[in-house]
Amino acid sequence: MRTAHAGEVADELTSHENALRKLPLPYSLALRLREAGVAPEVVSEYVGVDEAALDGIYRIAEAKLSAAENLRCEELVENGRTWTQNAQ
Repeated sequence: MRTAHAGEVADELTSHENALRKLPLPYSLALRLREAGVAPEVVSEYVGVDEAALDGIYRIAEAKLSAAENLRCEELVENGRTWTQNAQ
């Protein structure tokens, strides 16, 4: 059985996962929990905000995620790789 080195594991992450890992923890956690179908009241407890503020947290998190994905895309283009080559 072959073991993977840290660099190889990082290369195997999806572009979405790489972008999520660049976000501040509360935003990353909010998006991950929402994607997993966790109830809003539970997400708000974990993130530490009132449930009424959760929609705003999601909007900010999505904007930060989009920026992280776009930044990664720009880095790949500068290095001569395409976004689709990295997403595999």
